[in-house]
Amino acid sequence: MLGLAAITLGVLCVLVLLGLPVVISLVASVLMFLAFSGGWALALPQQVLAGVGDYLLITLPLFILAGGIMNTTGIADKLFDFGAALVGWMRGGLAHVNVASSVMFGGMIGTSVADLAGTGSVMIPKMKSSGYPGPFAAAVTATSSGIGVLIPPSSPMILYSVVTGTSLGALFLAGVVPGILMAGVLMITISVLARKSGWQPMNSFEWSRVTHTGIHAILPLGMPVMILSGLIFGIFTATEAGAFAVAYALALAGLVYRTLTLTKLRQALVDSAILTGEVLMVVGFSTALGWALSQAGVPSALALGVDGLFPFESVTMRIFVLLLLALIAGMVLDPLIPMIMPVLLPALLAMDVDLVHFGVLMVMTVVIGQVTPPVAIALLVAAKIGKDDVWAVTRANMPFLYALVIALVILTLFPALSTTLPALMN
Repeated sequence: MLGLAAITLGVLCVLVLLGLPVVISLVASVLMFLAFSGGWALALPQQVLAGVGDYLLITLPLFILAGGIMNTTGIADKLFDFGAALVGWMRGGLAHVNVASSVMFGGMIGTSVADLAGTGSVMIPKMKSSGYPGPFAAAVTATSSGIGVLIPPSSPMILYSVVTGTSLGALFLAGVVPGILMAGVLMITISVLARKSGWQPMNSFEWSRVTHTGIHAILPLGMPVMILSGLIFGIFTATEAGAFAVAYALALAGLVYRTLTLTKLRQALVDSAILTGEVLMVVGFSTALGWALSQAGVPSALALGVDGLFPFESVTMRIFVLLLLALIAGMVLDPLIPMIMPVLLPALLAMDVDLVHFGVLMVMTVVIGQVTPPVAIALLVAAKIGKDDVWAVTRANMPFLYALVIALVILTLFPALSTTLPALMN
């Protein structure tokens, strides 16, 4: 059965690399497994329905819709101005503003691709017109957009919570410090590249500008703060937080800034419905794949293999092995968490790993996978927005990829960076 499971995973990777949609690749792989293993064919629809039947998944379309409303109504401009006032005075100022905007915008959107679509269409042309190389502009935008899945709300964390049963509020809190750490390592990388390339600051630092732009940005920035506060103090549940986010976005765009029109609302609704449908289909069929691999004994074999590699009691080294497997899978599979967590979860439980800490590590692995060939969906989108060669963008992104790996190692070695805030909440 393990050999059949390996063939199933191999078929899945080949189909994805050939360009077939992930859902079709998943269905074909699971059906092949059932056909050769003699399994019950009705197990596929049963597992798919079980995968999408979790009540917590209601939060996914709500947060996506809230971010879509904020994205289509031009609120990103206020965050850009505030970011420029905060970090535009540094060498390579516009690139630093790119990262700062992703931190703030990610706190409203929760998905890296949506963040990339929102900030990339503004930042990439602006950086190119300011003299930055096109591939670099696309690379820094693609990588910084990954911060959006660490700063709450976060769609990958919602999926992780559904698969593992981990508290969503704890996961949201756990991503705050790692998100800031990721922004820090990216800005350090930008500073080094800026010094080598002679990129100049965007503007001088002025407290009056920070205060003025901060006043205009305080309401959009209030969304993640109020969501976290509501979860911490028990004002609302995770699903109610999603509904609050939608109501807040509608009030902000429609009543405060008056930028919401019926056309923009329709666009946000359609885009959110399409993205939600795609994600939920992948979640359902990934659940079926995880069930098939469990039937083949892959999770227990994985746990035994990790124990064989590290027979001594070193949970950290075993986590590194599991993350390496996830990184390799993340180079091909997107979204990663619903596909791989059903396989890794039994091994994590056997090793008594903190699931909140590992959740943050998995989300960081998702970020790395989105900028790592052969798929590298974030680099593909950024290259398309900037009209640059994707391989040139990939080469320009290498320093940022190294920085992300360093951040992942730091988070693995120092779990307190992700577990302290959830512990305080408890």
